[in-house]
This record gives sequence, structure tokens and C-alpha cells, in this order.
Amino acid sequence: MPEFKEYADKLGLTFKNLDIFVEALTHRSYLNENRGAGNHNERLEFLGDAVLELAVTHFLFNRFPSKPEGDLTAYRAALVNTYSLADVAERIGLNDLLLLSKGEKKDTGRARLIILANAFEALLGAIYLDQGYEAAEAFVAKHLYPKIDNVIATGSYQDAKSHFQEIAQDKKSTTPTYKTLSEVGPDHDKHFTVGVYLGDEKVAEGTGKSKQEAEQSAATAALATGKF
Repeated sequence: MPEFKEYADKLGLTFKNLDIFVEALTHRSYLNENRGAGNHNERLEFLGDAVLELAVTHFLFNRFPSKPEGDLTAYRAALVNTYSLADVAERIGLNDLLLLSKGEKKDTGRARLIILANAFEALLGAIYLDQGYEAAEAFVAKHLYPKIDNVIATGSYQDAKSHFQEIAQDKKSTTPTYKTLSEVGPDHDKHFTVGVYLGDEKVAEGTGKSKQEAEQSAATAALATGKF
């Protein structure tokens, strides 16, 4: 069992109820092998998702007072997508603390990215319940807001599907198509994996909480291959 209190201290978090921190890092699969070990993190993830959206929306509203709603929405989507949140979660060490089943521990692919992103949101939910909104928002400010400059500099907020379609049509004379490869999770928390194809060739995959987000993620991954 990881040293959760020691890790919380490293993050600058002092939980009144350490159990809620442990719950935030407990994946459903762990309870299948450890009956009676507590609760999984899906309820906290649901709460943390709402806290995250409010915090990031408020930050962007204040940071860019002259930007239209469409730009702010694109910036927010780039900050809070699965890849962005999983990147932050891994950088702060959540990957080493996750309580997972033996099978899930072996999977280090896209499924792990989803688990990491969900754990980050669950952690925010835990901070919010234990310490209030200001503490949760401060945590987001420290670990997520700094990414906005790179998002804008690299143009990663732009419509990747449209960009990839233009390039594919110009270089390959082919219009990309998208296919849903998997759909997992309860109705309130679906996660989709989508493949982007040029003809019969699968170029890349992407994940997201909606098919649209997963398609954008797949297009971004296709552009990142460097083949186009």
C-alpha cells in the first residue's frame, strides 16, 4: 500500500480525512480483487469534473477578457482533455499511487491515460470536499493553468479534424473517416476510443469523454505522427 499521507504532504495537501484521498485513487477494478477495501473513485470523479470545469472556465474568462466564447471553449477543451489531464496526473506521481487490479496494472496504453485523467478529477473532488473550493482551485492553478501558454503557442486548441482533413486531401487526395473502436464506462461517464482512417489504413487513435472529443484526439494524434 502506498504511503498516502507522505505523498499528500509532498503535494502540499493536508487532508482532514485521509480516507477520501485514498478513495480518489482507488479504481473500480481494485475492489473486484479486494472486497471491503472501501469505495472506488467514480463519484469523486463526477464531482471533480464539475469543479475543474468551473475553475478553468473562470481562469480563462479572466485571463483573456477580449477573447470570444468560441476561443475560450477551444482553450478549455485543450486544457481538460484526457491527454492533458493524464499528463498532469503522471507528472505529479499519481500513476505510482493508483490502486488497480493486477490486470489494470499491466495495461500502460490508452486505458491507463483514461484512468489517470479520471484520478486527477477524483483528486480535485476529494480536495473540494475536504478543504473547499479555494483549495481545489489553487491545486488546478498550480498544476494545470501553466499549460495554457503552450496550448496557444502550439495551436493545439485549434480544430484538429479540420486541419487533418485539409492536409489529407491535399497530400493523399483522401478524406479521413472516423470509427468508434470502444465505448466503456457508465452512462454518466462514458469514455470513447476512436480510430481515424485514410481508406482502410488506421492512422491513429484517440480517446475522449464524447465521440467528438475522441475524434479530435485521434486527429491530433494523426498530425503528431509527422507523416503529414
